Amino acid sequence: MKRVLCPKCDNYITFDETKYSEGQSLVFICDQCKKQFSIRIGKSKLKAIRKEEVLDEQENKQDCGSIVVIENVFGYKQVLPLSEGDNIIGRKNKGTEVQVPIETSDPSMDRKHCIIHVKRNPQGEITYTLRDNDSITGTFLMNEILGPKDRVRIEEGAIITLGATTLILRAAEK
Repeated sequence: MKRVLCPKCDNYITFDETKYSEGQSLVFICDQCKKQFSIRIGKSKLKAIRKEEVLDEQENKQDCGSIVVIENVFGYKQVLPLSEGDNIIGRKNKGTEVQVPIETSDPSMDRKHCIIHVKRNPQGEITYTLRDNDSITGTFLMNEILGPKDRVRIEEGAIITLGATTLILRAAEK
C-alpha cells in the first residue's frame, strides 16, 4: 500500500500500487476537501506507509510509552510515541508545532488540544499526567471532562477523548 498527499488539505489517500504500472496517471478525489488531483505513478510521488502506521503498539513500550489513536470516521489507527517532558497533543496542521501531531480531519480537535507530561520518579518509574490545553471542546478522561486547572495522573489503558477522537495510553514497560 502507498499513500499520496492531497495538495490542498494534506490528507493522505492510501491505494494499492501493485494494481498500476510505473508511468501510469491516476486521478484522486480527496475525501476530506473534495479536491480532484492527478499523479503519475513514479518513485518520487509515492510515500510508503509510515512506521507509526504499522500498528505495532509494543514498539514504543521500551522508552516512554505511546498513545494509540483509535480509528474513527475521520481517519485510521495511529500509534504515536511519547517522550519525557510535556507532550503537546493536537491536530496536525501546517504551521503548527506539536510534539504529538494526530493526522485527522476532526474539526472538534484543537491544534494544541491537551498535554501529557511524562516524568521519571526517583525509583525510575514513569508517571503520566494529563491536562487540557484550554481547548474549545475540552479533554475527557474516561468520559469525565477535565477542568481548566485539573492535572490528572493517568495509567496504562487510560481512555482520553479529544473532540470525536479517542486515544488510549500505552505505558512504557516497567
